Amino acid sequence: RLLMVASDRISAYDVVLPTPIPDKGAVLTALSAWWFGTLEAASPHHFESVDEGVPEELRGRAMVVRGLSILPVECVARGYLAGSAVREYAETGRVCGVPLPPGLREGDRLPEPIFTPATKAEAGAHDENIAFDAVVLDVGGPLAEHVRERTLSIYREGAAIAERAGILLADTKFEFGLDEAGVLTLADEVLTPDSSRFWPAGSWRPGGPQPSYDKQFVRDWLTASGWDRMPPAPELPADVVGATRERYVTAYERLTGLSFAAWLPAGCGEGYSLGASVD
Repeated sequence: RLLMVASDRISAYDVVLPTPIPDKGAVLTALSAWWFGTLEAASPHHFESVDEGVPEELRGRAMVVRGLSILPVECVARGYLAGSAVREYAETGRVCGVPLPPGLREGDRLPEPIFTPATKAEAGAHDENIAFDAVVLDVGGPLAEHVRERTLSIYREGAAIAERAGILLADTKFEFGLDEAGVLTLADEVLTPDSSRFWPAGSWRPGGPQPSYDKQFVRDWLTASGWDRMPPAPELPADVVGATRERYVTAYERLTGLSFAAWLPAGCGEGYSLGASVD
């Protein structure tokens, strides 16, 4: 068993930023725990507990999980054209080797969700989109097929739940590992604002970037700042920090129907304070 602790640090373009987002670690933990208990397609998974075995000072932002041999691939599912897929589609008509219909705009819903894996880059390097054939070479054909099947199955179930809550799950990233018996097992965090694009359904307007409840807000600010995406990253201003925290909390509350303020009864670690709930 392992203790997985979520910090308030945030990354963008594979670089960890110097400015933390208050309560982010708690949101990721709370939302992941909720999804693990809600998604039928998530099983088998590594999650065990947020209570038993978690030290008091880490309660609310740590999970007890099973140890796995993690696969060397980022498992991305996309239901909409967004992010790095926009440029790749514009240049090739494909995303990770998957052909898409002509004439799609940024933000358009795809005919079917697609599996678009990526490399796991070393620290300081950037993840790169890869074709399914590269996954086959990495892990073998049968396991690659199983990974693709599970990625899309979890995405479809999560997207349906999110849409009922008024949120579009544009895309998301999963990680998988093998347990001691060789069983493919869902790992890491699941369907959080760090690993997913969450768009308010009522504001969805294909043809450009969408409002979101995730870290795209931070990416957009960094791009506008002129940062070259190489470390060190600039400090985030207070208004960006506050607006990012608000988006993360909103994602949790809208998806789960629960109050984030109720997640932690007290502070979580030295200097950690639970902020007010967002209406």
